[in-house]
Amino acid sequence: MFGLFTNPDSEMRASARGWLDLADKVRHYRRDQMSDITLLDLQQKTEALRARVHEKADAARLKLAIEELEPVLARTGGRIYPRSTMLEWVEFLVVGLIVILAVRQFFFQPFQIPTNSMWPSYNGMVPEVHATPADEPSATARAFRFFAFGASAYRVDAPVDGEILIPVLASSGRPLGTPVMGRQWLVFRQKQMRVELLVGTTPVHVDVPEDFFNTMNWVLKDTFAPDKPDYSAMVDAWEAAGRVENRAATDENGNRVAVSLLHTGKKVHAGERVLSFDIISGDRLFVDRLSYHFVRPSVGSGFVFRTHNIEVLHSDSYYIKRLAGLPGDTLEIRKPLLLRNGAKITGAQAFLDNMARSGKYRGYFNGPEDDPRYPGAILRPGATHTVSPNGYVALGDNSSDSLDSRYWGEVPKKDAVGRPLWVFYPFGGHWGPPR
Repeated sequence: MFGLFTNPDSEMRASARGWLDLADKVRHYRRDQMSDITLLDLQQKTEALRARVHEKADAARLKLAIEELEPVLARTGGRIYPRSTMLEWVEFLVVGLIVILAVRQFFFQPFQIPTNSMWPSYNGMVPEVHATPADEPSATARAFRFFAFGASAYRVDAPVDGEILIPVLASSGRPLGTPVMGRQWLVFRQKQMRVELLVGTTPVHVDVPEDFFNTMNWVLKDTFAPDKPDYSAMVDAWEAAGRVENRAATDENGNRVAVSLLHTGKKVHAGERVLSFDIISGDRLFVDRLSYHFVRPSVGSGFVFRTHNIEVLHSDSYYIKRLAGLPGDTLEIRKPLLLRNGAKITGAQAFLDNMARSGKYRGYFNGPEDDPRYPGAILRPGATHTVSPNGYVALGDNSSDSLDSRYWGEVPKKDAVGRPLWVFYPFGGHWGPPR
């Protein structure tokens, strides 16, 4: 539309100025590589075009001057002119990479939530169990779910007839897992955990991402006891019914461990499904790295921090929790309540939902007692904690299944990274501004 009001002479003058800039660049950068005759020819053609620009010549005369200059530039320009398509693409990609790295470092960093410590406010990898093969998505639906939700399918079939049994550690009731190396999307190497079950006396297994292993309880409960509120209730009910068999076994390090076999009561024939579930990708979000340089983090906001100064974690990665305590605050957990300075904590709807055990929120739980693995544990039963001048307290919304400040103490102020800005993937219920 705007081309109707464009002056062709003005357009050609703008083009001519671009050619003059290019000619000056070639002359300055390559004059020591040109003969005197060639250099003189370039200067004459350049000045002829410059004179026509100054006198505001019409488009036709400017075009003739450009056509006289261009062959000289083609002979003398070297790498400056003419530019190869490959060189232009390389330059474009390098500049783009520099811009992306700068934005990531100083402004907005993409971040993936791998675990469910903040569930249901943010999802880590979550399972979707299919009760029967008829409930499983079709091939077309699987393709759509993969691109829209990052869903990966996991299917285990029975090699023989028999009852399905779940081997678990007798001390904790947690499923047994063996570290293995696998691949994500058949390409990228990925640390995985092999979870074994039994069909009769025959082992079967499924390999899941390492960060998903703690969520296998969810899969097993939804598969074999969907009527129970959680995995612990399932195990307790089976123990009361005499469906738990104790044995001794050897772990991957050659140590003897006490193992229990949970009798699911579900019998299958060879070729029938033992497990069928999809793993939905954890929420991916942009983190605002800029704000914390100017304003102090606020209680109740999502809180991303670096872990390299938290000794018991033995890692240098990024965690996301909810900020619960600022320097000088006194905190206490009286489950399901979280108290800040003697009153119920405020600042986020998730605080209120947790304390009311509303919906999927389960309330707050105290920190561990007398656990040598966590010498810096805080918020034990009956204990308060006053936040130091140089720290923050960060807690997960999924308090019953969150490794947070209750276990390893405060987050150093200097390790605060930023706050969640926008959930950009997957395209589910959490897409958009953070909670």
